[in-house]
Amino acid sequence: MSRGEEYVSEADAALEGAYEEPHSLAEYVDEVFERPRIASHASKYLVEAIESQGTRTVIEEGEEKERYRFFDDPHNDGEHAVLGNTEVLNAFVDDLRTIAAERGKGEKIIWFDGPTATGKSELKRCLINGLREYSKTEKGRRYTVEWNVEGAADTRGLSYGSEQRSDEDDWYESPVQAHPLSVFPDEVRSEILASINDTSDDHVDLHVDARLDPFSREAYDYLEEQYRRNGDAEQLFSAITDPEHLRVKNYVVDVGQGIGVLHSEDEGHPKQRLVGSWMQGMLQELDSRGRKNPQAFSYDGVLSQGNGLLTIVEDAAQHADLLQKLLNVPDERTVKLDKGIGMDIDTQMLIISNPDLEDQLNQHSDRNGTDPLKALKRRLDKHEFTYLTNISLETELIRRELTGETTVWETEEYDELEAKIREPISMKVRGSDSEIWERELAPHTIEAAAMYAVVTRLEDGDLPAGIDLVDKAVLYDKGYLQDGDERRDESEFEFDDETNGEQGIPVTFTRDVLAELLQTETDRHHADLPVERVVMPRDVLNAMAEGLEDAPMFSAGERAEFENRVVPVKNFLFGQQESDVLEAMLHDNRVDEETVGEYVEHVYAWATDERITNDRGERIEPDPLKMKLFEAEHMGRFAESDYDGNEPSTAVAEFRRSKIITSLNRHAWEHRDEDFSVSNVDLTEIPIIRSLLESYDWDDVARIYEDFEPNQWDDPPANTETESVKAQTIENMIDLFDYTAASAELTSRHVVGQIAYKWE
Repeated sequence: MSRGEEYVSEADAALEGAYEEPHSLAEYVDEVFERPRIASHASKYLVEAIESQGTRTVIEEGEEKERYRFFDDPHNDGEHAVLGNTEVLNAFVDDLRTIAAERGKGEKIIWFDGPTATGKSELKRCLINGLREYSKTEKGRRYTVEWNVEGAADTRGLSYGSEQRSDEDDWYESPVQAHPLSVFPDEVRSEILASINDTSDDHVDLHVDARLDPFSREAYDYLEEQYRRNGDAEQLFSAITDPEHLRVKNYVVDVGQGIGVLHSEDEGHPKQRLVGSWMQGMLQELDSRGRKNPQAFSYDGVLSQGNGLLTIVEDAAQHADLLQKLLNVPDERTVKLDKGIGMDIDTQMLIISNPDLEDQLNQHSDRNGTDPLKALKRRLDKHEFTYLTNISLETELIRRELTGETTVWETEEYDELEAKIREPISMKVRGSDSEIWERELAPHTIEAAAMYAVVTRLEDGDLPAGIDLVDKAVLYDKGYLQDGDERRDESEFEFDDETNGEQGIPVTFTRDVLAELLQTETDRHHADLPVERVVMPRDVLNAMAEGLEDAPMFSAGERAEFENRVVPVKNFLFGQQESDVLEAMLHDNRVDEETVGEYVEHVYAWATDERITNDRGERIEPDPLKMKLFEAEHMGRFAESDYDGNEPSTAVAEFRRSKIITSLNRHAWEHRDEDFSVSNVDLTEIPIIRSLLESYDWDDVARIYEDFEPNQWDDPPANTETESVKAQTIENMIDLFDYTAASAELTSRHVVGQIAYKWE
């Protein structure tokens, strides 16, 4: 099989389960009693599609939230995932539930508002993708009707639009996805729905209130007239809906079939944009005896396309005139094709706009009760997207913008997420000499851009003492702040300002700055390493701060404010780089977990007046010398003067009880039993021990490497301790943190250079 044939086979398999053979109307009703969801009205179906993917737990603005996976665009590997804004999306789903259950808000038009580059367009694409794929599944089947009048006597034919037919020429599908149950007379349909709802365990009842669309009504009336003339009045409905004339078929939801999208560039008078237009040539061709025949209508307006599911008006400020025409559509659920021809509509209406729409809506607000737009504003149910305020989400978004990555980051532990945030990127770019360069965004570079963008979006008026905007950004992302063995959870803080994310640096600005840096070689040089092709965190922060001056999207006040916020971000990123260098420098001297465990075991026995079991199985007293040496040499916490021989001073004893024993109690004491031992405890769950295992400082470097000279780092003399320490550090940075030799050289130079002047 050739490659082309393989792909064709894959496409066959992808569509194999999407379509069914047409049903008779009776078969469809039987199926609805078995699976009521296949007859769901628009808002109910939309909720079911969203819920079908389940939820996952995320942390946003420091709080745990349940997020619907549907908005991660799972069917398309996250290509159009809506990052962040989980509370806004959850409120949207809550509104849909209220509308679906007819408990209120049925007259509302859902409105998504927010600055550019906040994910509104991604939401539109995510909805389209998700609904399309859900409709291909057995649970998500969507059905409509198609007609064939050729079997009736004296047929005049059936058609609509200018569509050219090929196979099954005589069958015509409802052009607006008419619901199959709309074929039944009102009183019979009510009985069907009552019976289904009585037997269903779904808390939201089915509601199908729409009558047949005008085109289907034309077919129905024609068949009814023919069979009446033939004397079939006793079984008239059976004759009209005989499988020779009416079939129920499933369709895959897509733009134009169950989803209507009105784009900013779409033109035409309001009725044309809403429902479609009359085709004069068809009107003349059809013998309609002076009336407007619905077969001569185009049905290409946004409500016609979206009937049965979802109608989206994109960039709504460009269609403000149309919004006035939509006022009564949500609650009356009908729209006119002509003075005498109406069409029932079952669709969830949604509009998307930038803040300029709100400016238009408020242009007469000073007129109070005489504001001509008051009724429209009352109908709009606003959901406001904001810029992301989570470092991890902004990092993910920037990577998407630069590289086209689509996979949504899902991690159980923040450590895994932290590793993703700091990751480097390597990209190939074409230089001015037409050569292809390998450019590296060093570790922490994307993180630097993301942190700066987030910090510009946060309000500083609600910061408690000792907390700056960088701390607030970290708190929003992790849910806590960790300083050594001290941990402060988000619940300990009160941030009252609700304007976070309403303004700041958009991701498009960051993307453009990074793209320009990738195309520009730096003036750095090294004898052996391509350091000129490395983009460092400080390069990005400097470029972003400098680029504010020429960016027309920012006011003078915003530029000044944002420039002032770059310094704490630089300090934070230096701390991240310093941590990498220290870890790499001292990695081979790390205290092993077994030694730590032995120390904790001795401290626990010391505090509880118990004995420990040695290697020979003997029960012995805890060793005061071992504890003293560990605290002085490995921890660097205490000196000889803090002990009376090997016995701890009051300060040492208090440290052991408050930091070690209290942590043990917190993590294990409540769950202990008669077999409890320190070996059952995950030592990394004790903050002071975790800090010991994972972090070092320059005092440790000075203690371990007595002949280390940071002033020699850039070009260390041969056969010196500095040379060997640097070589091992560079190697560890490459192995542990994905640096290249070039970025490790630049990062270590920067970090060691900053501490060299104060080394003595």
